[in-house]
Amino acid sequence: MQYYISHYNKECEITFPADFIIYDTTLRDGEQTPGVCFSLNDKLEIARTLDQFKINQIEAGFPIVSERERESVSAIAKEGLNADILALTRTKPEDIDAALDCDVDGIITFVGTSDIHLDHKMHITRQDAINLCETAVDYAKDHGLYVAFSAEDATRTDIEFLKRIYSKAQECGADRVHIADTTGAITPQGIDYLVRELVKDLDINIALHCHNDFGLAVINSITGVLAGAKGISTTVNGIGERAGNASLEELIMALKILYGKDLGFKTKYITELSNIVSQASGLPIPYNKPVVGNNVFRHESGIHVDAVIEEPLCYEPYVPELVGQKRQLVLGKHSGCRAVRAKLNECELDVSDEELIEIVRQVKKSREEGKYINDQVFRDIVKKISKKE
Repeated sequence: MQYYISHYNKECEITFPADFIIYDTTLRDGEQTPGVCFSLNDKLEIARTLDQFKINQIEAGFPIVSERERESVSAIAKEGLNADILALTRTKPEDIDAALDCDVDGIITFVGTSDIHLDHKMHITRQDAINLCETAVDYAKDHGLYVAFSAEDATRTDIEFLKRIYSKAQECGADRVHIADTTGAITPQGIDYLVRELVKDLDINIALHCHNDFGLAVINSITGVLAGAKGISTTVNGIGERAGNASLEELIMALKILYGKDLGFKTKYITELSNIVSQASGLPIPYNKPVVGNNVFRHESGIHVDAVIEEPLCYEPYVPELVGQKRQLVLGKHSGCRAVRAKLNECELDVSDEELIEIVRQVKKSREEGKYINDQVFRDIVKKISKKE
C-alpha cells in the first residue's frame, strides 16, 4: 500500500473536467520573486526537468523585459520539448512581436480589469481595456499563436465587466481566458461562484492563476477546476511575488492522493525538481514545506517512531518514494528504545538491553543540552556506554 487517506473523502461527490491541464510559470512569475534572477543555464535545466515531469505548458518568460530574457525564452523554445512554450506579453503589438521573435507556441497576454487597476495603474476606462484585449488577441491570432487572455486582478473585478471582456477575447478567437487572483484575495467559495457564473455565459476554456497571500492558492485552484475551469497555473515550491503562487508539488500530490485524480505526472521527480529550483533561485525549502520539505518524512517522537517502524502509514499519508524522498528516523529528546534500537541496527552496533536504556537516556540528555544527534554524536554515546566498544 502506497498511501492511506481519509475514507470520508469518498463521501463527497466530485467531478473533474476530463481535459484540464497544468501550466507552469516558475520561469516567469517565479522569477518575479524579489531577489530571484535565473541564469540561462538555470532556465534551461528547469524547463527540461519540467518537461521530464510531463508539464503540459511552460510559461518561459516575459520577452519584452530585456534582450537576455528574449534570448532565454528563445533558447527554451528551441529545445524541442514536448511541452508547449508560452511567453507573457502586455496587450501591445511590440510585446507580441518580441514573443514571435522567440518562436514560442503561444502567449498569455494580460490587462488589468479591476477598477483599482484601471484607475490607479493603467489610467484607462473599461472600454479602453476591452479595446486593448481585442487588438492584442486579433494581432496574436493573425500571427498563428495560441492565445490566452488574462484579466489581471480578475477576482476584484465587477463580474459583468469580466464577462464582457472575456466574451470579447472569445469573439476574437482566444484559446483560453485566465482568472488572475492577483492578490490572493478570494475564498474557495468565492472562486466556486465566480467560475460557475463565467461557465454559464462563456464558451471558452477558463484557467486559474492563483496567488497565495492567504495560503489558499492550492485549494482555490482545485475548487475552481471542480467548478468547471480547465487549467491551473503553478510554480515549483510555490515561489512568486509576495507569498507566491499555487505550489506545483502540493497541487499535484493533493490531486493524485486526496482526490484520486492522477494526471500522469512523473511524481518521483518532484523532489529533484524542487531542489533544482531552490538552488537556482537561492530560496531554501522550508523544512515543513508540504511534499518536499526535509521534515515531511522525518520522525522523532518515540510513540510515532514505534508505529512508523511497524507500519509507516500510521504517520504518513503516502510513502516518500512517490515523490523521490526517503524516510528518516531522527534521534532526540522524544526518542524511545525502539527508535534507538533501529538506529543501532542501521549502524551495525549491538548492545545489551541495559546499555540500550542508558543510551536512550544519554540521547535525550545530549539533545536537551543543545547537541544535534547526528551519526557521529550517536556513535560517541554508544562507545562511551557500551562495554563492547
